[in-house]
Amino acid sequence: MCGIVGYLGGGNATGILLEGLQRLEYRGYDSAGLATSHRGSLQVAKRVGRVKKLAGAVSGQTSRAKLGICHTRWATHGGVTEENAHPHLSCDGKIALVHNGVIENYLPIKKFLQSAGFTFSSQTDTEILSNLIAYHYRKEPEGGETSRLFESVRKSLRQVEGTYGIAVICADCPSEIIGARNGSPLILGVGRNEILLASDVAGLVSRTAKVVYLKDGEIVHVREGDFSISTLDAEAIRPVIDEVDWDVSESALGHYTHYMLKEIFDQPEALENAMRGRFARDGSTAKFGGLNVTPQELRQIDRIMFCGCGTAWHACLSLEFLIEKYARIPVEVEYASEFRYRNAPLDKNTLFMVVSQSGETIDTLAALRESKRKGYTSLAITNVVGSTIARESDGGIYQHAGPEIGVASTKAFTSQLLLGAMLALYLGRLRDMSFNDGVEFVEGLKTAPEKAGAILRHCNQIKDIALKYARKNDFLFLGRLSMFPIALEGALKLKEISYIHAEGYPAAEMKHGPIALVSADCPTLCFATEKDTLSKVISNMQEVKARNGEVIAVRSDSCRLPEGLADDEIVIPDAHGAIMPLLAAIPMQLLSYYIAVERGCDVDKPRNLAKSVTVE
Repeated sequence: MCGIVGYLGGGNATGILLEGLQRLEYRGYDSAGLATSHRGSLQVAKRVGRVKKLAGAVSGQTSRAKLGICHTRWATHGGVTEENAHPHLSCDGKIALVHNGVIENYLPIKKFLQSAGFTFSSQTDTEILSNLIAYHYRKEPEGGETSRLFESVRKSLRQVEGTYGIAVICADCPSEIIGARNGSPLILGVGRNEILLASDVAGLVSRTAKVVYLKDGEIVHVREGDFSISTLDAEAIRPVIDEVDWDVSESALGHYTHYMLKEIFDQPEALENAMRGRFARDGSTAKFGGLNVTPQELRQIDRIMFCGCGTAWHACLSLEFLIEKYARIPVEVEYASEFRYRNAPLDKNTLFMVVSQSGETIDTLAALRESKRKGYTSLAITNVVGSTIARESDGGIYQHAGPEIGVASTKAFTSQLLLGAMLALYLGRLRDMSFNDGVEFVEGLKTAPEKAGAILRHCNQIKDIALKYARKNDFLFLGRLSMFPIALEGALKLKEISYIHAEGYPAAEMKHGPIALVSADCPTLCFATEKDTLSKVISNMQEVKARNGEVIAVRSDSCRLPEGLADDEIVIPDAHGAIMPLLAAIPMQLLSYYIAVERGCDVDKPRNLAKSVTVE
């Protein structure tokens, strides 16, 4: 969740570090800090709040440092204060460390270090690690076969339990950075006469496209112009250098006010990219190059288990409807955060699939590892090539949606829904879906980008509706069947970025409790997109109106409502049923966005949230 950047090279370390941090702001954080090394001393600056505050604090410095580390913190242990912000120094001032993750056994280590004379100035679990490294550094002899700093870090990490992505520098070592990961991502960037470390490629992609994705249990020793990777047990690792598949211009804000708005409007292109090259020549089915599962093996599948968190969990719910309807395969959906603790019974012919935009979500990664440990074929839908989930799954589907900077997921979500529809088509054609139905399905999928664009062209009408309801503090979202996950997602979007209490429910369940919330102060948004359930949705709307509640209807062109029933209507194009959920999601994103802007909220960096959740 926190952002890490480290730098060693010929450039101005302070400026390069700050630029990297600014590109990681989307991850979510509450404080920021940096440490640079120059002429045998460490200079540290920390500020609560945004990176621009930190930049202001160091703007007057004329540091010529070529080495440094920096961090944006999302609080886990200890409040939001400068003392708790990273980097953390050892009490002797020699070691500076930034850390993403949680040290679970920090209390006994802290007690040991205190008994050895070490002192602490923060409430964090991270500070014990900087002092533990200093403890070993004091004992490590000079002139050994390996770096004194490197050995001190390696010995310290063998004592800690928990998750970490770290970068470490030392006042005595002006041309060394040590990095390591276990459960939290860390990436090495190999540039021209410079080497970087970052928790996300966004933090280094402006300097280099050549990266090495560190694996759990690996430690990297960065020296001037060189690096080496090994395990904590001192086993040498041969690095694999990959090429990042997007450049910094893809994450530029352009003429948009916020990244969220830009990414909402990116959706037609993202949907096009998700489909590109993925239909059979005869136009009757989808094809995926990276599943690594044969059609014969897929025909033996009796059940699919999907796991995800947050918006990705809503995508999984939508995929359940799609696959059960079109492929006739039973589907279960689990919260990834609970899967490994529940010991859910799975049939031997179960296919396990996870969904994660970042490919680093710690709970989803844990669920994936648990399924693999039990011997299940485990696939992933993810947006980030080279991410941990992408590398550890048996196969999967890349979204190709481009970088998503806004904390609230938009284009990644609709891309996941489209890929889920394509997967339903592929599995259906392997079973009992006819050629003609497959052709019709493909033609329906291909209309998604154009129909999404048509919705976006009516953004001003949605904005007007948003302004009307922007001061309400409660909302209900109601949907039936495939629109229920979209109701959940609509409520989540509103909660995430506008801080309005919102709940999503199956429309038929309204009478079983949620109707108690209906009043003139609690608007209800209803989805009316399918003729088969239209009469039932109309009944739900009438129940709301009878209790003085206001109704916003999201309906398809052909689903006409009795005049005056809805206070406001948002009309989306008629479309194949497989893409109706993703089309209905787009007005939810716009509605939430415009309400949040009107309420003065920080849309791209909502409070308490992080883009990539890498701690349990």
